[in-house]
Amino acid sequence: MTPQDASKRSRAICALAPIIPVLVVHNVAHARPLAEALIAGGLPALEVTLRTPAALDVIREMAKVKGGVVGAGTLITPADVRAAKAAGAQFGVSPGATDELLAACEEEDLPLLPGAATPTEAMRLLARGYDMMKFFPAESSGGAPALKALGAPLPQIGFCPTGGVTPENAMDYLRLPNVLCAGGSWVAPGDFVSNGKWDEIEELAKSASRLGR
Repeated sequence: MTPQDASKRSRAICALAPIIPVLVVHNVAHARPLAEALIAGGLPALEVTLRTPAALDVIREMAKVKGGVVGAGTLITPADVRAAKAAGAQFGVSPGATDELLAACEEEDLPLLPGAATPTEAMRLLARGYDMMKFFPAESSGGAPALKALGAPLPQIGFCPTGGVTPENAMDYLRLPNVLCAGGSWVAPGDFVSNGKWDEIEELAKSASRLGR
């Protein structure tokens, strides 16, 4: 897969909904009901971060849920890429980008949202052929004003800001012409997941799915 193909597929995934849930799931038993609640609420693209021992099994279970597009977040190494792809991930997300990580995703045919927070990082990715990126960490990197400023000299790049995005500031990002969607963890609070509050999570997803519309 070429970087251009990866970006095209990533853009299509980012266009599915205004918010991509960023999920840290500790119990594989929560995978299916959580995915079902988020998808029913209008958020089909799901990012499962590789931050827990259960993450790959969670991806395997969520990949079986109809209507969803499940990705693996916190990809750091080529080994992470291969494991995520084998588990059924349909896209990947990384906090940054290395040549080794990009090559692994291209080899494994896994669309990647590579992380960038500065003009130099964004330009390096653009030179390789990537024009769809994750702006991370969004709030601590200057937030929506910084991302708006990046859009002036680099209007061809699309972004998915993640990191500190909340219901209160999400629209600051989504109003920007260079933002396709945003990543947020608020749609699946840890206590809601651990207590099986799937109806409440579905309602949070419904509210998030209406942002920017």
